[in-house]
Amino acid sequence: MRVLFLFLDGIGLGVDDPQRNPFVRADLPHLTALLDGRRLIAKAAPFSNDRATLLALDACLGVGGLPQSATGQAVLLTGRNVPAEIGYHYGPKPDAATAATLAEGGIFGVLTQAGKRAAFLNAYPAGYFHSVRSGKRLYSSIPLAVTRAGLSLRSREDLLNGRAISADLTGHGWHERLGHPEIALLSPEEAGRRLADLAAQVDFSFFEYWLTDYAGHRQEMEAAVRLLEQFDATLGGLLAAWDAENDLLLLTSDHGNLEDLSTRRHTTNPVPLLLVGNVRARQAFERVTDLTGVAPHLLALLS
Repeated sequence: MRVLFLFLDGIGLGVDDPQRNPFVRADLPHLTALLDGRRLIAKAAPFSNDRATLLALDACLGVGGLPQSATGQAVLLTGRNVPAEIGYHYGPKPDAATAATLAEGGIFGVLTQAGKRAAFLNAYPAGYFHSVRSGKRLYSSIPLAVTRAGLSLRSREDLLNGRAISADLTGHGWHERLGHPEIALLSPEEAGRRLADLAAQVDFSFFEYWLTDYAGHRQEMEAAVRLLEQFDATLGGLLAAWDAENDLLLLTSDHGNLEDLSTRRHTTNPVPLLLVGNVRARQAFERVTDLTGVAPHLLALLS
């Protein structure tokens, strides 16, 4: 079995209100087809059919305050209730206490130690590596876990040669913001097919889509709708190439945000756990109720 973990930063299960929730306003045919016409909102979960399972996960974990990225991601990567352990939610980048929980690399470290092939599919530009080495930038929780596991982050060269995915899926950001016109531009559907191809080469792969959290903080409905529609088209390309009988696609988040554009802050809404593919694998997650349950069930499947 192979697992592809699609991490969408800052998406919760919100209310059925097109004035607040872009998941209601956007045209998301592939996502709604998985859910038999339902939208990705609070009242849709729990749900299961022959293709997909949707659960609602608590991201607050018994700790006061709004959930944050660094600790939420650390929970997903380790299965530990990191906010409860350190006494607070923290983000966006991990502080020393949060970073300590990722010292062994989380999921990436466990799988690598077990001889499994694990890969983080995002590509990073040279400037990112320089900023980290110079101390001007801190790793966020996910690349921190990857590097602590002894794995390399993928680079411009990997993206150029089709061995990685741009954070914006299509590569336009590498042209418009990073000045790399040599990077091939992909349609969303092509990006989805590349995700499927790269995932097929390893036991466990992970892709981080952080633009959703940025869009939530900006509170720009039309931009959020465009972003979700682009992601849905990517999902369509991925599903068309995915071995749904044997493998598992897992989509979840660290905290709510984008689902409620009436605020630029994070929310306490539950986050979705959307599982697509192998029926036995989906059933293994049916009792998961919060973020701490994702990593241990995933590791059990891949053991």
